[in-house]
Amino acid sequence: MRAQPLGLRPGDRELLESWTRSSSIRAGLAQRARIVLLAADGVSNTEIADRVGVSRPTVIGWRDRYAGSGVKGLEDERRSGRPRTLDRANILAATLTPPPAGLGVTHWSSRLLADHLGVDASTVLRTWRHHRVQPWRVETFKFSTDPELVAKVTDVVGLYLNPPENAIVLSIDEKSQIQALNRTQKTLPMQPGQAERRTHDYVRHGTTTLFAALEIATGQVTGVCKPRHRHQEFLIFLRHLARAYPDQQLHLIMDNYSAHKHPKVKAWLAANPRIHIHFTPTSGSWLNLVEVWFSIIERQAIHRGAFPSVRDLMIKIRTFINGWNDRCQPFVWTKTADQILTKANRKTTSVAVH
Repeated sequence: MRAQPLGLRPGDRELLESWTRSSSIRAGLAQRARIVLLAADGVSNTEIADRVGVSRPTVIGWRDRYAGSGVKGLEDERRSGRPRTLDRANILAATLTPPPAGLGVTHWSSRLLADHLGVDASTVLRTWRHHRVQPWRVETFKFSTDPELVAKVTDVVGLYLNPPENAIVLSIDEKSQIQALNRTQKTLPMQPGQAERRTHDYVRHGTTTLFAALEIATGQVTGVCKPRHRHQEFLIFLRHLARAYPDQQLHLIMDNYSAHKHPKVKAWLAANPRIHIHFTPTSGSWLNLVEVWFSIIERQAIHRGAFPSVRDLMIKIRTFINGWNDRCQPFVWTKTADQILTKANRKTTSVAVH
């Protein structure tokens, strides 16, 4: 049985319908708009209550509110009781001020600040959420002091965005001191509703260093594991790359690690002029794309692995590399050198030369 339709004021239907579709409006307002629209279509109060998920008196109340005051009647009324006297700005200002030295803490907790201001801790937390303030979090940053920052960024990014024709661009680096850790008990597998579990304690069986070269154009990785991280091992890796790419011009992107600039390395490079070196800026290893791949192998193969020996660790690293090369795709660099340098626009504070 249809009820007497609720009359809508001119233009209100379009407004109320927009409220029901909006993803940013308060859920309460959207619900009230739906109640009024159904009432305007002649739907009974009982059916409206079933559709919207409220009680029948609630439907009647919002119908009456709209009939008396229009869409303004759907807004929340001022609540009775003592008005709020606490200023959020005061809580925010106190949050951004370091705690007194006598407290012996580096940052505020909600309870400490609440006690300091004489308010409830939940009030502090609501204010923090409103202003998106998180005193318990800390992030790091580092600016490059390389006097050749502009030239190096332009050079490396140019290789990513406009690689030279008939040449191979390789991003190379070392992931050193990879530990062969084995848990003291067997890992318990994941079950529905329960994560994989492993013991906290482990046995350390030694370490290895992974030397890796990421081919920018394809995403293919060439890698070798060595027991140490010196210029001798780096030279072996360079020779390995020269054999893997015997005919092409090679452009190698690397950081400023001392082994990369050892006199014997420089002498070998001078004897192999088809291999060209491009250094990232000081404190700019993030510019080296192989670091992205290192984070992937760490997450997918090493961090949760159990390795009874260094040899087993090296075998599993090799297995991951082989699997990666079967399914790989190139990483796409999107930022131009100008965009990077604009964001990192800092005056030179060092005259270090690399």
